[in-house]
Amino acid sequence: MRTKKRTALWSMLAVCAALLLTGCTFLAVPGISSETTSGVTAEYAIVDTGQVDCYNSDGEMIACPAEGEAFYGQDAQYEGAPFAFQDNGDGTVTDLNSGLMWQVTPSSQSFSYAEAVEYAENLELAGYDDWRLPSTKELFSISDFSEGWPYLDTDVFDIAGRSVSKDEQYWTESYVGLTHGGQVSAFGVNHGTGHIKSYPVDGRGNYVRVVRGETYGVNDFVDNGDGTVTDVATGLMWSQNDSGVGMDWEDALAYAEGSELAGYDDWRLPNVKELQSILDYNKSPNAIDADDLGPAIDTDFFNITPLPSGTTAYDPDYGYFWTSTSAYMNARSPEYYYAWYVAFGAAVGPTGEDTHGAGAVRFDTKAEGGADGEDAARITNYVRLVRVTD
Repeated sequence: MRTKKRTALWSMLAVCAALLLTGCTFLAVPGISSETTSGVTAEYAIVDTGQVDCYNSDGEMIACPAEGEAFYGQDAQYEGAPFAFQDNGDGTVTDLNSGLMWQVTPSSQSFSYAEAVEYAENLELAGYDDWRLPSTKELFSISDFSEGWPYLDTDVFDIAGRSVSKDEQYWTESYVGLTHGGQVSAFGVNHGTGHIKSYPVDGRGNYVRVVRGETYGVNDFVDNGDGTVTDVATGLMWSQNDSGVGMDWEDALAYAEGSELAGYDDWRLPNVKELQSILDYNKSPNAIDADDLGPAIDTDFFNITPLPSGTTAYDPDYGYFWTSTSAYMNARSPEYYYAWYVAFGAAVGPTGEDTHGAGAVRFDTKAEGGADGEDAARITNYVRLVRVTD
């Protein structure tokens, strides 16, 4: 049995109590300080994934391992800010972590990208007329990885389709490059399958879930001068360099847990929401504008290993990076053979052309010989370390 990490609906008092008990420091809601014990203010609260169970590379649920054992350090073994939704009783829900207000029931109509923007701009709901399309980071913040299919808490949010499917795709923001054979594209979050991918803006209909509120997901990086970078907005510290070599998922977990850097030995593999938080969606190896060429990360602060020339259709291009979060495909597939990764370079298809955009979030099999994922040639992915600031 798969279990949810916690109930999604919290009152403000319950959230505060949870924070006191767990020591979590990432709540960012009006009237409540989000200052951490180190004095770092977390203005960009990374909401937990909801995953509570541990898995091996064979897709089997296992007892969460002890430190030093195989598969130690995966998502379920680290707590983040709990889901905290307030039902406003008027067709909207407020996320107490981000301060954003969301539409509960999206339209069942599918839209082109231009139609989606127009729909959001013209919508009046619950007495508000300042609705908009969410950014990719905003929409991904409400994704729930406790079960999957849908990757969304349906006690809080309604889905747009009649039933959960891979078509439960929602528009977010435009992509700086071209995908699907050179088409102008925009990103979307698939709350059926859990992915972030780009889609052609014309000739394809996706759903819309509108949002209102101040922009969520803005980083505030500081170079610490010791091989680490702190995101003051989230309270997370990152390794400035990546692993430099690819590895399978089990080795990625062990590599992160065994790392020592800048006097710290509590590094770990980031979960899928943490790693997605440092993406720069204004960059791509396939950017239309030359000023936007590069990996989907801020290279003023981070170094990233380029792929060997000829790996993809782009030179230079950059790799995929493992997360600690296991992926559930659907009821027809073995459970949790896969783990999520984030594409900091082009998210390519079989021909090496950019299919889903730099900044895509997808999954693959965890080890050589495992069940086929979406891109079985990329089971050896890179690692970027993370830790919570003291």
